Amino acid sequence: MMFRNVAIIGCGQTKHSSKRRDVSLPEMIEEAAWRAMEDAQVTPEEIDAIVVGNMQGFGGVAQPDQWIGDWIGAPGKPVMRIATGGTTGGSVGQGAIYAVASGMYDKVLAVAWEKHSDSKEPGATTGLLHVALANFFHAFNYGMNLKSLVATTVVGAAAGVAVYQAMFYMHRSGCRIEHFDMVAAKSRRNAAKNKYAHLQWPGCTPEDIAKTEMVAYPFRFGHICPASDGASAIVVAAEDIAKKKEDKAWVKGLASYSDEENQLMSESYGGVGILDASEQMGCRVSAMKAYRMAGITDPKREIDVAEIYQPFPSQELIFAERLGLFDEGKAWVALEEGEMEIDGRMPTDPSGGVLATNAIGSSALQRILEAALQVMGKAEEHQVPKEVRNAVAHGWGGVTNYTTVTVLGDSPR
Repeated sequence: MMFRNVAIIGCGQTKHSSKRRDVSLPEMIEEAAWRAMEDAQVTPEEIDAIVVGNMQGFGGVAQPDQWIGDWIGAPGKPVMRIATGGTTGGSVGQGAIYAVASGMYDKVLAVAWEKHSDSKEPGATTGLLHVALANFFHAFNYGMNLKSLVATTVVGAAAGVAVYQAMFYMHRSGCRIEHFDMVAAKSRRNAAKNKYAHLQWPGCTPEDIAKTEMVAYPFRFGHICPASDGASAIVVAAEDIAKKKEDKAWVKGLASYSDEENQLMSESYGGVGILDASEQMGCRVSAMKAYRMAGITDPKREIDVAEIYQPFPSQELIFAERLGLFDEGKAWVALEEGEMEIDGRMPTDPSGGVLATNAIGSSALQRILEAALQVMGKAEEHQVPKEVRNAVAHGWGGVTNYTTVTVLGDSPR
């Protein structure tokens, strides 16, 4: 299939916090949208179409696009709303990319957000409100793995799924809980350099994280992401427009696959039971296709920075391997050797990632946005020190069965 080269020419996001009570939902979204358009040096009139998305059930508003339209320049323009669980932001970004690459539009604004403080459902992102019940069901169903997984998924939300995934990874790789402390501490330190991040902790150490209480083994309180209020936005433009811009990040490859053996959320939990929750074949396949499209044959050498969707520290290690950035079962070894630090060989989540900031509908778009900033050299204090020629952005959703992978670079395909 032939399609046009496209690039991200503008990025905008809000300051994230647990409660953005200073703004209404459309006012918060407006901040990100206008910052992206100002960064791209385009006016709302120059935008041809808009792609939007959030987790509507978490926000408590069924059709938010009809409320926010006036605030982001949508009247009179085509608007597409996308919701794919935790991957919503990644799907929104990829939707905008496809809309321009297809030749249908020349400039598209992509906007994603979440305002958890307006809703009664923030626990659905972290599972903290339900994890005690999850532990009860786990004990009750001890020795019955699938029933335990189903029960924990129901009442433990994302954390209920991720604890199983983490245990499988620890068993298959030799990783220890101390490595999760290291990832979480790195996330807090990196976030302290990102003025838009939520949980910022300068100088955070693994020992600091280890002092936090155990929530559901192997996760401590310091291992779990927040529920954030915030929004992010990018402007995607066709090649002839992007070439005239000083700052741009070219889209070199993208893919999205669903790993159906992880799909337990069908009616009556009728999906196929998984044997290893850390396998993540959907991420492997997505990465393979995105790299092939981008012309990347050796991601360990050709990718310079990664923004991985990691609301829990085990997932930074798991998905770094599934993205081909480290050998199987060896990401924790690279972590010990400093390779995943901002100044390391393969910086992962220099922004702090989802562990530090989780406005869930926006989180996967933030990964694309942050990867674009690294390619453009505009990440300010959390800019990695080496030249960034290629960056990969990852998102997951559902019961870790939906995956988006987007590869950006400093030159077109």
